[in-house]
Amino acid sequence: MDYKKVARQVAEAVGKDNLLAAAHCATRLRLVLKDDTKVDQKALDDNPDLKGTFKMDGQYQVIIGAGDVNFVYDELIKDTGLSEASTEEVKEFASKSKPFNPIMALIKLLSDIFVPIIPALVAGGLLMALRNFLTAPGLFGPKSIEEIYPAIKGISAMIQLMSAAPFMFLPILVGISAAKRFRANLFLGAVIGMIMTSPDLGGLAKHWDILGYQVAQINYAYQVIPVLVAVWCLSILEKFFHKKLPSSVDFTFTPLLSVMITGFLTFTVIGPVMLFVSNGITAAIVWLYHTTGFLGMGIFGGTYSLIVMTGLHQSFPAIETQLLSAWTNGVGYGDFIFVVASMANVAQGAATFAIWFLTKNTKTKGLASSAGLSALLGITEPALFGVNLKYHFPFFCALIGSGLAAALAGMLKVVAVSLGSAGFLGFLSINAKSIPFYALCELVSFGAAFAMTYFYGKTRAAGIFAAEALAEQALTEKARETVTVRPLGSSFQTVKAQTILSPVEGTYLELSQVNDPVFSSGAMGEGFALKPTSNKVYAPVDGQLEVVFETGHAYALKSNQGAEILIHIGIDTVSMAGNGFEPLVKVGQKVTKGQLLGSFSREKIAEAGLEDTLMLVVTNASDYKHFDILAKGLIKEEQAILVLS
Repeated sequence: MDYKKVARQVAEAVGKDNLLAAAHCATRLRLVLKDDTKVDQKALDDNPDLKGTFKMDGQYQVIIGAGDVNFVYDELIKDTGLSEASTEEVKEFASKSKPFNPIMALIKLLSDIFVPIIPALVAGGLLMALRNFLTAPGLFGPKSIEEIYPAIKGISAMIQLMSAAPFMFLPILVGISAAKRFRANLFLGAVIGMIMTSPDLGGLAKHWDILGYQVAQINYAYQVIPVLVAVWCLSILEKFFHKKLPSSVDFTFTPLLSVMITGFLTFTVIGPVMLFVSNGITAAIVWLYHTTGFLGMGIFGGTYSLIVMTGLHQSFPAIETQLLSAWTNGVGYGDFIFVVASMANVAQGAATFAIWFLTKNTKTKGLASSAGLSALLGITEPALFGVNLKYHFPFFCALIGSGLAAALAGMLKVVAVSLGSAGFLGFLSINAKSIPFYALCELVSFGAAFAMTYFYGKTRAAGIFAAEALAEQALTEKARETVTVRPLGSSFQTVKAQTILSPVEGTYLELSQVNDPVFSSGAMGEGFALKPTSNKVYAPVDGQLEVVFETGHAYALKSNQGAEILIHIGIDTVSMAGNGFEPLVKVGQKVTKGQLLGSFSREKIAEAGLEDTLMLVVTNASDYKHFDILAKGLIKEEQAILVLS
């Protein structure tokens, strides 16, 4: 790669005068621009040295790859005259460069709090779906499975207990996550949640007599907004007492006073007021749903993917848990937002698969297949940003398909009774009697989006794919010409089949499940991810280290057999500036498989509010035909996990 040339091309495409700040991480340039609309996107998309672009958190990110991005960055700084900046400085600059929007700030706050606890809600939701499957009549006849087979009643009751727990004690989960977001003590946040869900609370029927005032003993199980405000109050009090109390008594009295005052305010003011607000919001949403009917559902379905693009959908779990708790309590609202999300995800996946049939571009085909499958299973960002928005028309065809299916779901009164995978597997979360209707709506969503995308691409947009095919053919011919003019006797490095070991102990994840579009879309290459259960990283192959980042969050090495491997620890952990990471090797060093490369602190990553997922990517994936995963589930370090051939 000609680093100087690539840097100049990037600068020209985004505009030198349009560039405010720049930084880089292990794989991409992170740019802050004055105006994103001035970017020559076609020039970047057509550049063979770039692996893709996307926008996130106010930053325009250009994917280049490990081992190259730092050199391109250096040349970019020289070419533009910008001063070097850290990723954290760029992130802060990006946030300051945007005007303050209170609505977006609130949504980001809810997203920061709810995203970490979604796995717990999904686990409880799927257990609830399983319970629903066992107890609902009408699935296999007039009787439920539990009634047909009385022997499973004990198992069914146990599942009911497990499924209800995450929602019944939701204030504890929210208390911990909110305390982290508000920079309060996590365990004090949990205590506030425990206080609000104590079994001793008797509801409106029981009161405390406090100085002549009757204070209702309300149990806030299943509630969200009251505990959010309570923990925010706790954070203010905790910071106040930390600042005002002498260090000799701070450790003892700050927790005591913070919890006691917050608890008193929660039951007297915060709880009753916020419960009224929470019930009002839920009632308003349900009223809107019943009033607008299938038309409202259609509009919601037709705009849901637009909402995903902005990130606003991350705040929906706060509403969905209220809808689900109402169903659990027998009121019967149900979660129609989940249904709309499922229709939208399937539609985007269908449009992406249509692109797979239309394009002749090898890179786009590979991305479309993995991103399409990911969308059908509920993770739609790779399909959105990696394929559909690139061509524009598939995205809009998917919006139409989603709108039609959501309108049909509204007409048929399809609702979910638990959280789960918002896609083809979402039927597990649907009210049992509505599962056939849900399946019908999913087929409408898939069929409409696929058909419109395919036929539009075959007719009105055929020139785009013809041009792509010609461009790829030209590049292939140019590559062949380059090979034929090599001097006789020159050696060609060959890539041999080999086995890759796990670099860390952890739970296996598909790369498409990673919460970072650069990795989940396959833009960096093929591989796998692990949710670590240990804090040490080992060499997965025999080879040489090509890149060791000073921050210790990423390593790039080339195996003796020719595999180019990137190990990236955590999502956006470059922003930690090395805090919690300790590399034990250097660039150029030879390593053997199983050799310790470094260590990292999962605890510090969590404190920074980041994910500790480790990604291993083979960046020269195009040199291999087969990627065979040998093991899933819990993986031990140095266990054989991937075979390249």
